[in-house]
Amino acid sequence: MLQIEIDGKQIAVKQGVTVMEAAHQLGTYIPHFCYHKKLSIAANCRMCLVEVEKAPKPLPACATPVTDGMVVHTHSPKAKQAQQGVMEFLLINHPLDCPICDQGGECQLQDLAVGYGKSSSRYKEAKRSVVGKDMGPLVSAAEMSRCIHCTRCVRFTEEVAGVQEIGMANRGEFSEIMPFIGKAVETELSGNVIDLCPVGALTSKPFRYDARSWEMSRRKTVSAHDALGSNLIVQTKDHTVRRVLPLENEAINECWISDRDRFAYEGLYHESRLKTPKIKHGGEWHEVDWQTALEYVRKTLDCIAREDGKDAIGIWANPMNTVEELYLAKKLAAGLGINSLDSRLRQQDNRLAGSLKGVQWLGQSIEQLAACDAVLVVGANLRKEQPLLTARLRRSAKNGMALSVVGAVKEELHMPLLAQETVHPDQWASYLESLCANADNAVAGSLKNAQTAAVVLGADVQNHPDYAAVYAAAQRLAAAANATLGILPQAANSVGADVLGFVPQEGGADFPAMLAEPKKAILLLNVEPEIDTAAGARAVHALQQAQSVMAFTAFESDTLREVCDILLPVAPFTETAGSFINMEGKVQSFHGVVKGYGDSRPLWKILRVLGNVFELQGFDFDSSEQVLAEALGAQTLAERLDNHSTWRGTAAFRAPRLLRTGGVGIYHSDPIVRRAASLQRTSHAAAPDARAHRDTLAALGLADGDRASVRHGGETVCLTVRTDNTLPAHTLYLPVHTANAALGGMLDVLTLGKAE
Repeated sequence: MLQIEIDGKQIAVKQGVTVMEAAHQLGTYIPHFCYHKKLSIAANCRMCLVEVEKAPKPLPACATPVTDGMVVHTHSPKAKQAQQGVMEFLLINHPLDCPICDQGGECQLQDLAVGYGKSSSRYKEAKRSVVGKDMGPLVSAAEMSRCIHCTRCVRFTEEVAGVQEIGMANRGEFSEIMPFIGKAVETELSGNVIDLCPVGALTSKPFRYDARSWEMSRRKTVSAHDALGSNLIVQTKDHTVRRVLPLENEAINECWISDRDRFAYEGLYHESRLKTPKIKHGGEWHEVDWQTALEYVRKTLDCIAREDGKDAIGIWANPMNTVEELYLAKKLAAGLGINSLDSRLRQQDNRLAGSLKGVQWLGQSIEQLAACDAVLVVGANLRKEQPLLTARLRRSAKNGMALSVVGAVKEELHMPLLAQETVHPDQWASYLESLCANADNAVAGSLKNAQTAAVVLGADVQNHPDYAAVYAAAQRLAAAANATLGILPQAANSVGADVLGFVPQEGGADFPAMLAEPKKAILLLNVEPEIDTAAGARAVHALQQAQSVMAFTAFESDTLREVCDILLPVAPFTETAGSFINMEGKVQSFHGVVKGYGDSRPLWKILRVLGNVFELQGFDFDSSEQVLAEALGAQTLAERLDNHSTWRGTAAFRAPRLLRTGGVGIYHSDPIVRRAASLQRTSHAAAPDARAHRDTLAALGLADGDRASVRHGGETVCLTVRTDNTLPAHTLYLPVHTANAALGGMLDVLTLGKAE
């Protein structure tokens, strides 16, 4: 340990620690712009100059390593003179547009200018002007004259996002920060450069000129868009969400959030937002009050149960619903004798359900996964499914983790990999079995020789028609390598749904069975059936055959208006209290950040009142906290977090089939995201072309650029096909998008031919 004295305070630090880091440990603030704890050291702003005894001139605290016995003064006359000089230089060319700058009120340059600047400038020359840049629909770079060249944005895209999409061109006073010519910033983490920018050069394009920082209230919440459970700060004004920022949580999302978490709030106020309950009568929709709507639900369910039996009723629930909502839905179903309920709407193989000792989860904490020596990821579209977890794995891979990825697509991950193999999904189970038997294989060797290792299964595995067999093979590999087995859950509360056992009860039908034999009545809990299920058109067809479909939804859609006879407006996660259980099994509770939109109500309150309407016992809850306490019960969550399965089957042998791969589009994952206008303008949200290996296309009489028809389940979609020789034979890369959702979910068998 090295001893250092900073402003009279002594501290012992490890070798390699900088003066800046030592000062932070002491709680001493040193002004800075270019330094950031998660980025490499650039030392180019010079704002952090401090006086070091025996040094001939002030030194930058961010780039000066501690030496034993070092004595530092951060506020001595010499240090302050140096800092004031740097501030004066920074302000020479800075435009005087603070009154209209979006960064006003939270500008680091503005704050430090008060403490270290002068009341007037000695420089009277004309200020330099820089032309604005186009960085895409999310990040505004229209006011680049404000840039102070700290290069935080440059370092972020290269070091955290993985590929440098922003750079600094030219030198001296001609220096400019810019994207590559003709290109936008397309990383799925791009919004973080807005937070990193210490001035108003990079700002949020959707938020631009919308509100001032001091006008808004700040509320804490948790992301509902993936299973990481990122912690968020939601800024509100006039009872509407205006901006979303990261809430630092080193164990989960560190100090970042994905663009999906940051910009999805735009979807909350989409024109399709359902404001009041509606009932269809005579083919026309009529607005009604809540009492009428709930009475309609009671009478309809009572009538169908009496005429067709309680087995004629089913419940489809989106796993992004909260623990409280799913628990009360299950309790209501039990009270009404409804046994057919399911939240695994994208899964095709549910054989594991009865064989697991506990629930499917990551198997360890997020930090433990990132600290593993070796990790094998199978069947995941990492950047689409888990953008922030991918960034954490990227840093680990750069620091020596042996990361291997096996899937049906060779995703560009922008990180060093031990191995990246494309394997046909029907061969995933046999591939994992071969790793168990072949210790000479580099992937198997990395797992078996590592002190800590993990085998992680992504969404494509979970949606595999032979999921149980792939899971069993992965479990055997993990056991042989003494590795931890985990999955990457598909929705914000997939683990919570599993913990609650939101699956068919004794004698009930699961989701595939409810498609095969449609129910007379279906309750949809935040489900848009044409895209939130593995069935697409088949799901819609099953609902069309029902006598009554009741949608508890935040949004209207053409499909819901067609198949439903009642629409009940429910509050999204920003307008309700609830809890999610994230991938590492952590319960995170939150409260609504704004009041309900229109006449919408929190789903847990609607279900509670429905319990009272049906005169069921045990629905007297006054708060979501009471529901959560009863939902989790006496059994601790730790007892439920057990990935071990007793299923012993193997994969069925199949002749080569043309399977759909590619996962769900990153900005088509849930109803809110699909309605976020700015996200839908990104390249990630564009309707994808189909891609297949050259030989696969040739065997079907197709070539690169041809128009083709893709068929499944009686539905046909025409699109352009492209050659991609990195894909395995007999696969068609076609991510789920609103334009092709009717074809069904992942790993379905498709028919491909020339468009007529």
